[in-house]
Amino acid sequence: MQEKQLRLYSTEKTFFSRITKSITRLLLPGKVGINSFVISLKRNNLLRSYENYIKSLGDENLDKEELKKKHEDMYVLYLEAIDKHIIDHMYKKIKNNTADDFEKNTLAKYYTISQIKDNDITEYKFMKQKFLIDLDYETIDLLDKPKLMEDYKVFYIDKVELLYKKLLKNYSIKLSDAISTKSKDEIYKNIFKILEDYIVSILPEKMSRDKDNKYENIMDDCENLEKYSVGKLDKVDLIYKKLLLIGISRNLFTHSLPLSVSERCYIRLLKETRNLITETMNPIKRDKVYNLLLNVIEQYNLKLLSTKIYWDKPQDRAEYKGFWDRYKEIQNIDNKEEQFKQKQILFLKADLNKVYQKESEYKTIIIFYKCKLVALGAMRNIKNSCKSEGTYKSSKQQVKEKI
Repeated sequence: MQEKQLRLYSTEKTFFSRITKSITRLLLPGKVGINSFVISLKRNNLLRSYENYIKSLGDENLDKEELKKKHEDMYVLYLEAIDKHIIDHMYKKIKNNTADDFEKNTLAKYYTISQIKDNDITEYKFMKQKFLIDLDYETIDLLDKPKLMEDYKVFYIDKVELLYKKLLKNYSIKLSDAISTKSKDEIYKNIFKILEDYIVSILPEKMSRDKDNKYENIMDDCENLEKYSVGKLDKVDLIYKKLLLIGISRNLFTHSLPLSVSERCYIRLLKETRNLITETMNPIKRDKVYNLLLNVIEQYNLKLLSTKIYWDKPQDRAEYKGFWDRYKEIQNIDNKEEQFKQKQILFLKADLNKVYQKESEYKTIIIFYKCKLVALGAMRNIKNSCKSEGTYKSSKQQVKEKI
């Protein structure tokens, strides 16, 4: 270079080097790169189209269908931009071994959701949308832009709530079609997980915007649910938690989670509690499970069966009417101890009639129920007074003696 008498310039200071660095940063698939710029652009278009569509719902002069279609198109482009960002940015960083823990976990979740596609395309579609929206929601939160977050949150709450409802409806349909016990277990698990996610992440925002006290009747259950959100839960706590979730759902998801599916969830909790009683040997722990059983039976009858209109068998409806009339009588008893005693008798007798239909499966719990009813004075323990006289000889012995 000295031979050619070239002058040396600092590459950090020249105008062209600065332009080159800016272009390089834009082409790199990073947080400040072109992918993020495109996502931001698509997001702004989405929020404008969403706002226009919401306005059209209350204005007859606006073309609701056209604005709805435009919003749906913007929504698709927005999701595609986020999806491309994950593949272009995160995948390359993991391949180059430069990704942080957040990027690794995000891509792991992305591929976990992708695997759902092989078994259920409908669930995959809803889960992926929710995953992409959640990812952008976290990104906006990190940007610390209150105005953008406020605008986005309105769209986010409405859209994610709709996705939760669609997922629950899909699980409800799958539960009716499921054959194997394993597949049913997985569906029940997904139902309770979706309910918990919604109540923890979306419902508080809905409540904060509620001006008509629509959620007043579930406030106590929501507060009780917070007790089971931290710490390690035992089997009793897990059933209590599921009981609260399904109880709250009767007010939130009457269409997405039909009464027939909710009833199957209650019946499942009853079965889990009965089995837990037979497995528990410790008297103190068994009393705790017994109180749980009474709670499940009461909630099942109070929150579901009392609202049931259509019954498959008229006999079942007549039996429940007798149960309900007796329950209302017991509620009027002033003495709390007597009231609790009569409730136990009513609940145990009602459940005893149900488990008798599968006597071979519930032999142990039937004995437990009978012992409890004897202790409560609602059933007598009749001793076996039969006596045998003489000696018994089998038919084979009698033949031998004759020979």
